[in-house]
Amino acid sequence: MERMMTESFGYQDHPHVLSARNFVGWYNGLPEDAYLNVHLDTDTAVVLGHGNVALDVARILLTPVDLLAKTDITQHSLEVLRGSRVRRVVLVGRRGPLQVAFTIKELREMTKLPGTRPLLHHADYDGLQKVLDDIPRPRKRLTELLYKAALSPSEDDTKLWKTADREWELRFRLSPIEVLTRAHKITGVKFAVNNLEGDDIFNQRAVMTSETETIECGLVLRSIGYKGRPIDPAVPFDTRAGIIPNREGRVTGETCLYCSGWVGRGPVGVINNTMADGFEVGKTMLKDIQSGLLTIKSQRQAIMDLLKQRGIQVVKFKDWETIDKYETQLGEKLGKPREKETSVENMLRIAAQ
Repeated sequence: MERMMTESFGYQDHPHVLSARNFVGWYNGLPEDAYLNVHLDTDTAVVLGHGNVALDVARILLTPVDLLAKTDITQHSLEVLRGSRVRRVVLVGRRGPLQVAFTIKELREMTKLPGTRPLLHHADYDGLQKVLDDIPRPRKRLTELLYKAALSPSEDDTKLWKTADREWELRFRLSPIEVLTRAHKITGVKFAVNNLEGDDIFNQRAVMTSETETIECGLVLRSIGYKGRPIDPAVPFDTRAGIIPNREGRVTGETCLYCSGWVGRGPVGVINNTMADGFEVGKTMLKDIQSGLLTIKSQRQAIMDLLKQRGIQVVKFKDWETIDKYETQLGEKLGKPREKETSVENMLRIAAQ
């Protein structure tokens, strides 16, 4: 239901310009991204965006492989990362530190990443202390962490960062305008320097100037947001907001049709927020079943009959448990929580056993 918003600076199809969504799918074992061609033969990567996905991408690129090997990251991705030359990740946003979209938990994890130090430029955070009292929680806590990490890091953090051989950097007020290449290889990204305008300092807009800056790199990952798209003309859709209009999950103007997650409320929050939203919509459906508005038995049978007629294999919860057992047992052999099966065909075969 979601797609990554396209950019105007071009080179989206260059093999060294990747969608962060596809990259996350690659290391998480999403079947459609399982064999993404990821080139990590460069010392510097640029990530466009200041959201949680951008931090996740940077974290995976910089985390020591021995630590990743103890997680459920796919073995294929692990082997590619084992040969990575990336030692520096620059995260670039078009606005300032008061408008970053990542959350404090993800930022704190980055500041504690083993063998890695943050590069936070003092000038970006000067003056933030003056507005901290006016910032609502939880952004206040996030801004305080940025401020302290940049201007007054703890003794423990300073000691940790001093021995680091990898680095991540936050850059602000830059909008990408061109990917620079030489002999079919990326050499950097050219940015326009932005001014921030607007009286509300927490919602200022970025306005490009004629001044430019180039950041050298060999890999670019786009993480600048998502927008829902319509799946069928029969389903109402708000093209401006990129959502299906709804009230408590009930699709506006429809009966017994529901939506949840980002396509219902927009691309905000993390996985826990989306899970909670799904639970709430589930409660709404139960209310409609209890009131008689939603008659599940007759509709379920009609759907099952249609799937059978079309020869489509149905995966029930007990079938998912079979797949889950298969993945965890495979993971145990590799010293991991699980090894994800990335082939839908194989998953269906396992489920049918």
